[in-house]
Amino acid sequence: MERLPRLPRRPPDAHKGDCGRVVIVAGSRGMAGAAVLASQAAYRGGAGLVILAVPENILDTVAALQVCAIVRAIPVNEDELEADVLAVGPGLGASPAAVAEVRRVVATTKRPLVLDADGLNAFVGAPDLLVTSGSPRILTPHPGELARLVQSTPAAINRARRPSAEAAAKRFKSIVVLKGRGTVITDGRRTEVNATGNAGMATGGAGDVLTGLIAALVGQKMKPWDAARLGVHLHGLAGDLAAEKLGPRSLMATDLIDFLPAAFLAHERSPR
Repeated sequence: MERLPRLPRRPPDAHKGDCGRVVIVAGSRGMAGAAVLASQAAYRGGAGLVILAVPENILDTVAALQVCAIVRAIPVNEDELEADVLAVGPGLGASPAAVAEVRRVVATTKRPLVLDADGLNAFVGAPDLLVTSGSPRILTPHPGELARLVQSTPAAINRARRPSAEAAAKRFKSIVVLKGRGTVITDGRRTEVNATGNAGMATGGAGDVLTGLIAALVGQKMKPWDAARLGVHLHGLAGDLAAEKLGPRSLMATDLIDFLPAAFLAHERSPR
């Protein structure tokens, strides 16, 4: 990868409004953890304020598990659409109400969007709806999610990871982060392949952490292309540091969040 960006130093008089207001639309019954992981990663990524919008039936559960975020019930209101960045999809499910909310948010907001998991699945069968708004978008599919979106198969995507990601980026006018070994980051013109990360990160919730982290970087005024590149690198580096300490077999998604501070420090101390 070309030289990775660094976030600017925070001024001594910074307040939370200066550090990014992130709205995350996530979670469903049985998948409350996805919402919590994404919001925790956003805070570890430096977000000043995280608003977590979840279905009413898990609101109390999520509020008890995530004490730093503001937790509200879906639907997302107009004020929340004015956040610095929105992240949509982790654990949201595929109910008609969830699909309708995702499509409404994507069509309505002009803010940067990070779309993952069910935020992408909401457009299966109607992929052209992904290109109806002018907001900058970062799509973070694994091969199965991208395959469903473009009517292919995971095997076919994996046989041609780079061209598959580039074609999707051009089609959806978005930055695409195709997850997996050697995560591909592309906007259709520029393409990079990430070198950090390990097999221990093949664990439930790791993608939710990446979603929250990238959203936090965008919220701190980093350009979407740079936020995607740096987020993927730091996510993998946190995984490498965790695996070094704990071993890859025992690694959990929460470990990625715990090791994000060390990953940030290592990046900041690396040669420029």
